[in-house]
Amino acid sequence: MNDPVATLKYAAAPDTTSLRTDLSAAFRWAARCGMHEGICNHLSVMIHGDQKYFLMNPRGRHWARMTPEALIVIDEEGNTIQGEGAPLKTGFTIHTGIHLNHPNATCVFHTHMPYATALTAIRGGELKQVHQNSTRFLGQCAYDRSFNGLAFDTDEGRRMAQVMGDKSILFLGHHGVVVVGDTIATTLDDLYYLEKACEIQVLAMSTGEELAEIPPEIAEVTAKQFANRSASADLFLAEIKRVLNEGV
Repeated sequence: MNDPVATLKYAAAPDTTSLRTDLSAAFRWAARCGMHEGICNHLSVMIHGDQKYFLMNPRGRHWARMTPEALIVIDEEGNTIQGEGAPLKTGFTIHTGIHLNHPNATCVFHTHMPYATALTAIRGGELKQVHQNSTRFLGQCAYDRSFNGLAFDTDEGRRMAQVMGDKSILFLGHHGVVVVGDTIATTLDDLYYLEKACEIQVLAMSTGEELAEIPPEIAEVTAKQFANRSASADLFLAEIKRVLNEGV
């Protein structure tokens, strides 16, 4: 529902032009990489200002067709403050709760991308240190082993944030994954490489052979080498936008 009063309040909020450009590119790239599912799942970013507003996708729009102007701004109650349409209910319940209760969730990306989700369908499934991409997420993964059906409960996002603590990745049992971050570029970068790490692991598991894990001390060293990767993430997003704009 559009709230005229909230719309007036939003008039003083920060400009969202660059956020819209970057987030719509993230949607289209995720679709190109097969990380979407129908017209479901959600990517969102908190708009910092006097009011708590969130930029995200409207219900029914395919990620491959996402444009800056198609994105909507919602408030804490799920009301559309700017744009056409409304959020998917599970998008509102998951995202606002995590945004407001996680210490580093400016961005919240939730997908059912296949390889990461496959690990949530295995008893005790978790990301193992079997590839250098896996080390990026050493100590950053939380696991929610419970499944409560579709996330219609307005407290579900808050519960997920509690399970995450200060970690940046949440594997949702029988469901999918949540990745949080401080910028669209770094969150998309983590989403992309998390799926790559899970893909390698699932393919290795499919051979039936025992996984060869990286020694813990080497995994820790490699994780530290990956720690300052925001510059690379910025370059990746910039190149993604060029690829998309040029129709490559």
